[in-house]
Amino acid sequence: MNKKKIINDPVYGFITIPSELVFDLISHRYFQRLRYIKQLAMTHIVYPGALNTRFHHALGAMHLMSLALEVLKSKGHQISAEEEEAATIAILLHDIGHGPFSHALEHTLAQGIKHEDISLLMMDKLNEEFGGRLTLAIQIFRGKYHRKFFCQLISGQVDLDRMDYLNRDSFFTGVSEGVISFDRIIKMFNIVDDQLVVEEKGIYSVEKFLIARRLMYWQVYLHKTVIAGEQLLVKILERAKELAHQGVKLFATPALQHFLQNDISEESFFKEEIHLQQFSKLDDQDIYASVKVWEDSEDFVLSQLCKMLNARKLYKVEITNEAPSAERLAHLKTETAKFLGIGSENIHYFVFTDSITNRAYNAESSNINILMKNGTLSDIAKASDLSNLESLDRTVKKHILCYLRGI
Repeated sequence: MNKKKIINDPVYGFITIPSELVFDLISHRYFQRLRYIKQLAMTHIVYPGALNTRFHHALGAMHLMSLALEVLKSKGHQISAEEEEAATIAILLHDIGHGPFSHALEHTLAQGIKHEDISLLMMDKLNEEFGGRLTLAIQIFRGKYHRKFFCQLISGQVDLDRMDYLNRDSFFTGVSEGVISFDRIIKMFNIVDDQLVVEEKGIYSVEKFLIARRLMYWQVYLHKTVIAGEQLLVKILERAKELAHQGVKLFATPALQHFLQNDISEESFFKEEIHLQQFSKLDDQDIYASVKVWEDSEDFVLSQLCKMLNARKLYKVEITNEAPSAERLAHLKTETAKFLGIGSENIHYFVFTDSITNRAYNAESSNINILMKNGTLSDIAKASDLSNLESLDRTVKKHILCYLRGI
């Protein structure tokens, strides 16, 4: 069978699958599951085109890795065929551990279990299945390989993961503020002391990349209506889990049922095979099918929440710099309890607070070094003449208040 395939991607055009091993990994059921998990979770309720999947994103990031490695090789850096394949596999599989509506899932069904750790667990399982051929890819993904630039291409402040999702998400949402000069940045990549740097000529493209990331967070990922949809889904899954614990029989696929009925700690998830088996069968369809059925649940709270989501009658969301006052919160709870005819024990499903954060650049975790024309390195925040760039290197925290419309 010919495994040298090309895939027609709407963002980049033709993407080449570079080797038989990569083809076999893409064909694996762990990876194929990503076709049925949306990259942008509930964002389509605001931007109807935002239906791109994690499958799309992983292939796009793989394509950018191939472009980046070609650029680095053309600048005289030695990269072996084994390293090239390993880096390609590492970025291809970087999101393989995402569940449906990842952040909703991490808050409810798989509490405290990070998708990055599940990705590593899946990579380890694949490595067993493929006779150890993913060992170098896993070392690169973990940041354990001595040539650090490989890991920086996958997980850094100007990595190919972010580059693809900004490109792809702006394309599918139609939000032009997210458009970045990805090809220009990649062409300006270089390596100094085994660290990834960007040549000075690429400084303006990097500035645009950081600002685009900040704007996409406020305009897309943290849009208040997207937050309303995601918070509503969190509350639905929270209520379903609570009812399952009370012994209420709820419709759910076997995979979803497993997570509703069991409280799975981080330790047991990584120790007991059954949890990963069930997790690898979960996708958006499990959740959506259940929400449609639960709309007719005998439980008023679950039924009401599902009706709200299915009819797009979402929470009213207020985003503020200061936390809402206790008096306002108490008033909203009292009025909501009267309006719905429910007791105070269930009011937290309809009136609650939370917080969101946005940090476009984090120099503490790994900075973006600019290679100046004189051969010295300078952090982007210092090399840039944009006065507001340093302000991107701080966490902006905002408070959110969710409650029923019309209260």
